[in-house]
Amino acid sequence: MKVSYYPGCTLRNKAKDLDFYARECAKVLGFELEEVEDWQCCGGAFTSSSDEIATKLSSVRALKAAKEAGQPLVTVCSACHNVIKRTNAAMKDPAFAAKVNAYMKQDKDFTEDYNGETEVCHYLEYLRDKVGFDEVAKKVVNPLTGRKIAAYYGCLLLRPGKVMAMDDPENPVILEDFIRALGAEPVVYPARNECCGGYMAIENADAAKKRSLSVSESAANHGAAELVTACPLCRYNLVKSGSELPVLYFTELLAEALGVKEANA
Repeated sequence: MKVSYYPGCTLRNKAKDLDFYARECAKVLGFELEEVEDWQCCGGAFTSSSDEIATKLSSVRALKAAKEAGQPLVTVCSACHNVIKRTNAAMKDPAFAAKVNAYMKQDKDFTEDYNGETEVCHYLEYLRDKVGFDEVAKKVVNPLTGRKIAAYYGCLLLRPGKVMAMDDPENPVILEDFIRALGAEPVVYPARNECCGGYMAIENADAAKKRSLSVSESAANHGAAELVTACPLCRYNLVKSGSELPVLYFTELLAEALGVKEANA
């Protein structure tokens, strides 16, 4: 089965592993990530102002391309997923959609209005809801037995809860269930869905470092030996701040369990 895929900018440079392992693991699990043609940066952050149109156009074009392909749109980066899914929700408001579509009509390949029809899935959601974690577990060739792994959700994967609708934003389980499917032991700890300080790193590096260290220290204090995340910015911040625990992308962990990482070493 093919799904439309939006990789995003960071997966072209700092987070190449997140992208590469996502693609390779998809093949093992029976689906193909078909990259959206001519995609552009999602904008990096969702602008809440209802009259801000320009920053949302690239996301709408990706959503519209998936609609025309008759496929769900799958994302991997937490930030891209947040922007695209919130943009999709905004496009279900007729007044806002009318403004956006007025801009879109200027595109040379415009065919029809877009009004939020595309199903937007994070890769983790696709594994849970379409593939099934039980089926993922059946494909594991290198069980991560004995490893204690802490899931780090961060801010953007789960919030705002009513729009993202992936999991309970205060007590999520999707990453822990993913870790179990790979044979490892998930470690639950208080800071797993707190902010790492990523968006304040330039303005106040010390404050960002303090927040990141509080996450890794919380995980370590509860018995974790590793951290896993879906967000490139979170991973960068945690590593840069001196996390005492290794910080992995969830697709890297998946690739290890499926034998993909070993095959491409």
